Amino acid sequence: MSVLTRDEAQTRARLIDVQRYRIDLDLTRGADTFDSTTVIGFTTRTAGDTFVEVRPAALRSVTLDGHALDPAALDDNRLPLTGLTPGPHELRVEAAMAYSHTGEGMHRFTDPTDGETYTYTQLFMEDVQRVFAAFDQPDLKAVFDLTVTAPDGWTVLANGVTEHLGDGTWRAATTPLLSTYLVAVAAGPFHSVRTEHRGLPFGIHCRRSLAPYLDADAEEILDITRACYDRYHEKFEEPYPFDSYDQAFVPEFNAGAMENPGLVTFRDEFIHRSAVTDTERQTRAMVIAHEMAHMWFGDLVTLQWWDDIWLNESFAEYMGYQTLTEATRFTGTWVDFGVARKAWGYDADQRPSTHPVAPDADAVPDTASALLNFDGISYAKGASALRQLVAWLGEKDFLAGINTHFKRHKFANATLADFIASLAHHTDRDVHAWADTWLRTTGVDTLTATVTEHPGQTALTLTRDGSRPHRVTVGIYDRDLIDGATLVRRELSAIDIPDIPADGEHRLPGPRPALVVPNDQDLTYAKIRLDPHSEETALRGLSRVPDPLTRAVLWNCLRDMVRDGELEPLTYLEAARAHLPGESELANVQGVLAFARTQIADHYTTPTERPDALALLTDLCTDLIRRTEDGSNPGLRLTAVRTLIDSAAHADTIRDWYDSGSVPGGPELDPELRWRILGRLCVLGAVDDAVIEAELTQDLSATGRQGAAHCRAALPDPEAKRAAWDAMFTTDELSNYLFTATAQGFWQPEQSDLLRPYVARYFPDAVAVAHRRGPAIADAAGRHAFPAHAIDAHTLALGESCIGDDDPIPALRRRLADQLDDLARALKIRTATAAK
Repeated sequence: MSVLTRDEAQTRARLIDVQRYRIDLDLTRGADTFDSTTVIGFTTRTAGDTFVEVRPAALRSVTLDGHALDPAALDDNRLPLTGLTPGPHELRVEAAMAYSHTGEGMHRFTDPTDGETYTYTQLFMEDVQRVFAAFDQPDLKAVFDLTVTAPDGWTVLANGVTEHLGDGTWRAATTPLLSTYLVAVAAGPFHSVRTEHRGLPFGIHCRRSLAPYLDADAEEILDITRACYDRYHEKFEEPYPFDSYDQAFVPEFNAGAMENPGLVTFRDEFIHRSAVTDTERQTRAMVIAHEMAHMWFGDLVTLQWWDDIWLNESFAEYMGYQTLTEATRFTGTWVDFGVARKAWGYDADQRPSTHPVAPDADAVPDTASALLNFDGISYAKGASALRQLVAWLGEKDFLAGINTHFKRHKFANATLADFIASLAHHTDRDVHAWADTWLRTTGVDTLTATVTEHPGQTALTLTRDGSRPHRVTVGIYDRDLIDGATLVRRELSAIDIPDIPADGEHRLPGPRPALVVPNDQDLTYAKIRLDPHSEETALRGLSRVPDPLTRAVLWNCLRDMVRDGELEPLTYLEAARAHLPGESELANVQGVLAFARTQIADHYTTPTERPDALALLTDLCTDLIRRTEDGSNPGLRLTAVRTLIDSAAHADTIRDWYDSGSVPGGPELDPELRWRILGRLCVLGAVDDAVIEAELTQDLSATGRQGAAHCRAALPDPEAKRAAWDAMFTTDELSNYLFTATAQGFWQPEQSDLLRPYVARYFPDAVAVAHRRGPAIADAAGRHAFPAHAIDAHTLALGESCIGDDDPIPALRRRLADQLDDLARALKIRTATAAK
C-alpha cells in the first residue's frame, strides 16, 4: 500500500479544501463485504492534480462533477484526480469494501456464545480507506453526513445521535468539522444502557452476551463518566463540543480505546466477566478519563501532522490520571502510573528506537513512520513531561495556556509551536527553552544523591547525568524513635536542578537521615540512584516508608538498577519477598510482581537460577494468600493467586484447585482463573487436549476460544506446536485476538529444547506474515510471537540479520528492534550475574 508522505499531505492541503462527506454504508450485503458510497464536496484553490485514497474489494464506479472516471485508474490505494480546475467539485465513489478480522477498518465479529454479529470501525492513521473514499490526512477536516443500512434488530451508533428511519436504515446527525480518522460507526444487536447528564445523551453499549456483566458495572462506569465530564468542564472553558457521548465496548479491539468524537470504542475486556482487583477497575476508569480528555485534546483541536501525536496522547494521558485523582474515589492513580505505566516510558526511552516526545517533522516523513510513535514515549514519557511542566509552571498558568490553545484552534489543527505560544501568553517563564530541552531530546536523565555528614548537619548533593532541568521534591526520612523500624518523613524539600542551590548542596539540620529519596513525589521523569546508606535502608525497610507513592519511586529505583546491571535480580526478588507482605497499596504489589514474574524470572535469571526464582515467588504468593484468608483484601488475594498459578513449577496444587473449582478459602474459580490454571498445566505437561476441549464446552465465549487457543499452543507436544505455528504463519485465518492468544501460548521457557527449531523459522515467517496481513498482525507477531525466551547470541544474530536483509515492514521492524534490544539487555544481565 502507498503510504502518505508529509510532503504529499502539505501539497494536497495547499491545493484543496474539503467541505463535506456524504457516506452511505450498507452492512446487509453478506459476511465478506459491505457496500460503501461516498460523495465528497471539495474546493480546488488553483488548477492542479491530486488523488483520493480508497482500498476497495471492488471499485464499481467513480464520477467527478458528473463525469465518469475509469475505476481501473486506481493505483494501489490511490485514485488520481487530474486536470482539476479552480472552484467547487463533487466526487462520488461507489465500492464494495472487505470486512476486517484484524481490528482495522470495518471489523466484523460473530460472537460464538450466541451467533450474533457485530461490526465497528477503527479508522486510525490509514484505515479509513478500508471503509470509504477520503482525502485521508488530519488537516483536511470536513463535516460528515452518514447513513447506514443494517440488518433488522441491529442498533447503529455513530459520532452523532442516530435516528432509525425504518427498513434498517439509520441516519446520524451531521458532525462538526472532523478529521477523517475520527469518523466512527458501530453496529449490531447491542445491549445498551442509556441516560442523560446535563442535557447530553450518554450511553454505554456491549454485545448481548456481555449484558449481565455490563449491567453489574453500569453505574460505576456512568459515575466515572459523569464525574470526569463535570471536572473537565471546571478545567476547560470550551464546552464539550459534540451532541452525545456514547461508549461502546467492542470485541477484538487492537488498542485500549479510541477517542472517536461522541462514540468512544473500548476493548470489551473492560466489561469484566471474572473477578478483578480495584486497581484494574481504576485502570478502566483511567481509560474512560483519558478518552474523554481527547474530546478536547485531539478531537476539538487536532494535530496538523503526525509528528505532533503527543499533543493528543501525552495530554490525554496526563489529564486522565490527574482528573481521576481529583474527581473520583480513585485518588491514588499516580502510584499506578509511577510503578507500572511510567516504566513503559523508561524502557522505551533507553532503546535504540527512542525518539523525542515531539520529534521534528522530518523525523516523521510518512504515515508508516508515524504509526511507530504510538509507544511509551508519546504516552508515559509525554505525560511525565507534562506533570513536570505543571510543577515548574504552576497549574494556574498551565490551564490558562490550555484554554487559550482551545480558543485559538477549536475545530481546527495545531502544532507544537501553536501550543507553546499559547502557554507563553500566560507566563514569563521561557517555555520555548523548556520545550527544547524536554520535548526535543531523547533518553532518561539520572539523578544521584550523595549525602555527606558535617558537625550538626548533613549536606545533600544531587548530581544529574543528563541535560534537562528538573523541579523535584526530595524526601528526608528518619527512623521512628519508638520502634526503630518505621520511617518518618523529616522534610520534603523542593529543589530545582541545576539552578538551586548554587553551591550544589542542600543543607539538612540534624543527624544523617536514614533515607534520602530524590524525586520523592515522582514529579519528574528521571531514574534515581540512592546514596549507599539509603539504598541499604530501602532494601531492608521499603515497606516501612509511609507514602505509597514514595514506595513506588523506590521500587522503580530498584527495578532500574536491575535493568542497568547494578542490582542482582535475585536481590530484587528477595526485597519483594520481604516487603510485599507489608505493602498496603495494591498497585505497588501488582507492579512489582509483574516485573518479578515476567522479566526477572523469565528473562534476567539464568536457566539454572529460574527454579529458585519461581520458588521464591511461589513462597511469597503463598504467604500473601495465608494473610488474606479472613477476606480483608480480596484484591491482594486475587493478585497472589494469579501469580502463584503463573509461577507454579509443579502441577499438584493448582491441579487440585482446578479439579475442585476453588482455591481453599476462596476465590471460586471463575472463567479467567480456570483458563489461567489450565494454561499453566498445559505448559507443565499435566493435561492433554481432551481437557482443553472439555473446558471449552463449558465456556463457548470468545474469551473461551482464546483460552483454548492459548492452551493448545502451550502443550509440550510436537504436533501441537506444528499446528499452532501453521495457524499463526501459514493459514492466515486467525483473527487478531486468536493470533495473539496462540502466540502467547507458544513460547515457554520450560520447553526450550522442543522449541529450538522454531527460533530460526520465526524471523522469515514473521516477515512474510507481516507483509501479507499488514500492521496489526505485524505488531502482534513482533510483540507476542517473538522467541523472547531464547536469550543467546544466536537469536541476536538471527534477528539482526533479519532486520538488515529481509526488509520487514516498518511495524515489524520496530518491534524486532525493541525485542532484540531487550534480549541483549537480558543477556548482559545474565552474563554479569554469572560473573559474580
